[in-house]
Amino acid sequence: MLKSKSFFGRLAVGVAVPTLLFACSSEPAATDAPEQLSTDEMPAEEPASAATGELEIRANGEDFVRQGFVTKDGWQVDFDHVYVTLADVTAYQSEPAFDPEVGGEPEATETVSLEEPVTVDLAEGGDDAEPILVKTIEAPSGRYNALSWKMMPADSGPAAGQTLWLEGTAAKEGETVDFALKLDPTLGFVCGDFVGDDRKGILEPADQADLEATFHFDHLFGDGEAAPEDEINTGALGFDPLAEIAEGGTLDVDMAGLQAQLSPTDYDTLMSILPSLGHVGEGHCAETELTSR
Repeated sequence: MLKSKSFFGRLAVGVAVPTLLFACSSEPAATDAPEQLSTDEMPAEEPASAATGELEIRANGEDFVRQGFVTKDGWQVDFDHVYVTLADVTAYQSEPAFDPEVGGEPEATETVSLEEPVTVDLAEGGDDAEPILVKTIEAPSGRYNALSWKMMPADSGPAAGQTLWLEGTAAKEGETVDFALKLDPTLGFVCGDFVGDDRKGILEPADQADLEATFHFDHLFGDGEAAPEDEINTGALGFDPLAEIAEGGTLDVDMAGLQAQLSPTDYDTLMSILPSLGHVGEGHCAETELTSR
């Protein structure tokens, strides 16, 4: 169910222009003054509706998901599917602007929300595909400069029971691993303004704007194009620990299997990375929830 709500309410103002009607008769008029309609005869005022537009909520796995990439430990990873389930998506017009590094919640003058969970495949489309459309919401015009959402297990569909389903192929030095990683914790994020080349979230009346939930999977696997000592690599799990628990070139594993088969250090690394996946472009988010089953 989509809903639009206001923290302060909206004041609708009606405007009417008085209408003058001049008398026309074959007989001389008693006066040269125009005859004005009485109050009862004048058109009724109609309140002006609040100015609205369409706000698109999109999800983006970036080129790492659409085009594949090399991990910090040299594996070429290509994804067939990256299913993620989003719920309680809320866009805010925040005044003052929300800073996730300060904490707290956006001080919203307007919010619009998408309450029903939606599962999307971030790997859908070609190499240059647009970020995936989650939903379009009718929303009051203004600047939406904060976004929050949850990632939670899907109720149904190809990723049923999982929050995040990563499926694809990893290859390195003649070895190939077909993998399906199934992760089911519930995660929550609250983010400030989108950071990127294009401005997002400015919705003009009767127009369209978009906001983006961005996922940085290089935090999980690292980036082979970055220096080994780069922060993106020093904090990443990489793919070697996952390849080590594959059997016969196949890895099909859920959270319980990962906890049982990974070393305690590698499993803790995985769990510490998950709350850092959520961004708005390059803008950071604050973690609001991490719940494991």
